[in-house]
Amino acid sequence: MFMSKDLSSVNVSIIIPHHNNKKILKNLKYYNKDMSAVVNAPAHDHHEDHGHHHKQTFISKYIFSFDHKMVAKQFLITGLLMGIVGIGMSILFRIQLAWPEQSFAIFEALLGKWAPDGVMTPNIYLALVTIHGTIMVFFVLTAGLSGTFSNLLIPLQIGARDMASGFMNMLSYWLFFIACVIMLCSLFVEAGPASSGWTIYPPLSALPQAIGGSGMGMTLWLVSMALFIASQLLGGINYIVTVINLRTKGMSMTRLPLTIWAFFVTAILGLVSFPVLLSAALLLIMDRSFGTSFFLSDIFLDGEVLSHHGGSPVLFEHLFWFLGHPEVYIVILPALGITSEVVATNSRKPIFGYRAMIASILAIGFLSTIVWGHHMFVSGMNPFLGSVFTFTTLLIAIPSAVKAFNYITTLWKGNLQMNPGMLFSIGLVSTFITGGLTGIILGDSTLDINVHDTYFVVAHFHLVMGISALYGLFAGVYHWFPKMFGRMMNKNLGYIHFWVTAVGAYGVFFPMHFLGMAGLPRRYYTNTYFPYFDDLADINVIVTVCAIVTALVQIVFIYNFFSSMFYGKKATMNPWKSNTLEWTTPVEHIHGNWPGELPVVYRWAYDYSKTNADGEYVIKGQDYVPQTVPMQENEEDLHH
Repeated sequence: MFMSKDLSSVNVSIIIPHHNNKKILKNLKYYNKDMSAVVNAPAHDHHEDHGHHHKQTFISKYIFSFDHKMVAKQFLITGLLMGIVGIGMSILFRIQLAWPEQSFAIFEALLGKWAPDGVMTPNIYLALVTIHGTIMVFFVLTAGLSGTFSNLLIPLQIGARDMASGFMNMLSYWLFFIACVIMLCSLFVEAGPASSGWTIYPPLSALPQAIGGSGMGMTLWLVSMALFIASQLLGGINYIVTVINLRTKGMSMTRLPLTIWAFFVTAILGLVSFPVLLSAALLLIMDRSFGTSFFLSDIFLDGEVLSHHGGSPVLFEHLFWFLGHPEVYIVILPALGITSEVVATNSRKPIFGYRAMIASILAIGFLSTIVWGHHMFVSGMNPFLGSVFTFTTLLIAIPSAVKAFNYITTLWKGNLQMNPGMLFSIGLVSTFITGGLTGIILGDSTLDINVHDTYFVVAHFHLVMGISALYGLFAGVYHWFPKMFGRMMNKNLGYIHFWVTAVGAYGVFFPMHFLGMAGLPRRYYTNTYFPYFDDLADINVIVTVCAIVTALVQIVFIYNFFSSMFYGKKATMNPWKSNTLEWTTPVEHIHGNWPGELPVVYRWAYDYSKTNADGEYVIKGQDYVPQTVPMQENEEDLHH
């Protein structure tokens, strides 16, 4: 098959042998150099047929869709629904922590036999913590964030008709959906859902008979995660191939928006690290069902010595955290990429230090794979090895700080447009810094030992990873909602959502630092048996009240999201006056994204408020220059 790199339109003939030796000749017409033009191109002129491709049924358009824009919506809505479940669980166990051993009708209604007379049992508390962590980290912040915005933005911002493989894209979503269903089904198992923490450490996860949640609930957790990992790998391969192969004419790697760089490196990280968790899960299944001893040794259960010998739970920790720490950056990098785009657009300024931002994304991606040992400082690690992991962990603070300072410098003296997307982006910069500072303490092996497994750790990673990533998700939804649904979200409801969430999130996680420094351990379902912690009870009540208020205000967002989808003000083609390619596509979604030829790129994505030598805007009366506008004579190419 011959492809021209230079011609914008090439007729390609493919001869397909049939089973009865007949030959079928199909003429396909491709628009761009990389075959991004089409899936199922008809023989007549594709140029005029993007608007009314072939008649799609409801199932092919909305359910098993190959269109990246529809797949993005599927990921987003599924992720939001899983988020409601995850946040609901956190409210249940926060109520338990604030008012331990008290009876609540809501416990009896929702938890049934696990809360006799409305009093939560220790087993279901641990199960709620486990499933909450799993849902939020993997199903909301990984798939909900990456799955949505990688799918939506990669083809649109690089100038491609669609993803490299529409089928793999569709398959990626449906594997994710099945994983969600199986994870939710595990909540209804007779013996209870998985109960060994979201990190599923052996032996609780490796011995089906250990506790109730170690049985069928744990098996379903492992099956669900195996499907989830398969989904992420399919998606990741697709994102990488699309970015490398399907960029439009003129879209060099140094003209890519920072969103695409973030999604690209995130996909590579997922491809490198998720298979390691899959191998850990498979070995765990072997230990559980086939009598192997990868993670088990010298186990006594009810006075009986089990036959397992020679395994090590620390081996599991290494396998889990080799995914677990890159996972933190798989979660936060897309949010940082979204923030780069939203902050630059709404500051009406070029992003500060574009190449330094790319370098910091690449540095974070590399360093994130060599820091996993800082989760294991109290596992009996050799102190010298601990010092090596301390060094690499503190090293990753440098590219992270580059990003934080560059955001602040971009905001400095900008013409700030304070819409909800911008507010959430600024909120991300705040939580990324406050959460990151405590990481310096936890990354130091000598300091970490004092606060390891306390609420200090919970506060740290919820701020730097959880809240920051959620703010990135919200910023992305407010900013690209017009592109996804052709309508605007209600700005006033967005303001309410931001301010209550911002105050509430700090109200939840800031006091937790003090609980941790006082030595309060995490995952204890009550502390009433330890008089030493009695004075901390009031702080737990404050944290829970803030958590309930913050959770309730998310109803405002959900209402705004679904009502704006149908009744929101109709969006214009480029409501934020942005430079990137997605705002050159029609408001109405069409097959192939652009109705005619693919756009040609002449400049980077951040020419905001750019002036000529005489002080006039490059385009008269307009403070932005889209990427499709050719460079003028004597105009400076800013990012070189």
